[in-house]
Amino acid sequence: MLAFDDPLPRRPHRIAVAGVSGVGKTTLAARIAEITGSPHTEIDALFHGPGWTERPEFLDDVTRLVATESWVTEWQYAPARPLLTSRADLLVWLDLPFWTCVFPRVVRRTLRRRIRREELWNGNIEPPFHTFLTDPEHIVRWSIRTRHKYDERIPAMADDAAAPDIVHLRTPAEVERWIDGPLRASVLPA
Repeated sequence: MLAFDDPLPRRPHRIAVAGVSGVGKTTLAARIAEITGSPHTEIDALFHGPGWTERPEFLDDVTRLVATESWVTEWQYAPARPLLTSRADLLVWLDLPFWTCVFPRVVRRTLRRRIRREELWNGNIEPPFHTFLTDPEHIVRWSIRTRHKYDERIPAMADDAAAPDIVHLRTPAEVERWIDGPLRASVLPA
């Protein structure tokens, strides 16, 4: 597993960004896409249909995405992860401290989206505030419950020779140093 200051072994073309809800996967994926020139596809937009239901075409869309030569997306949704992993040449694990970085972000984002009634994917908006108390799948409650889901899964992948290269980023400062250092260096002409 690579640290934030380790050089990348090659220029990445197919990149998945992993991390818990609210950690900044989509924001980082968009930044990576801008630097590498690879298109960013927000995987939530492929997954969510009207009424927060899974789109029937989801896995077909992911299959088409990973068949292309260059892409950046988020590494989420259990049925999609094996497809993404099989084609990715880089997995970026965004593993920021939950209670000081991630939790405040997911709460702020959820509140902002609900207050502004921001349309997300296929007409969906954040549910009313009271659902935090009534819905065990509410995004804030879900983020708390699943905050450790990658702690063993991703390190175990690092031992698999078929797995993509993995970069482990643990703080916002490491994210910035990785972007400005190894990532930018990997896309410079030789």
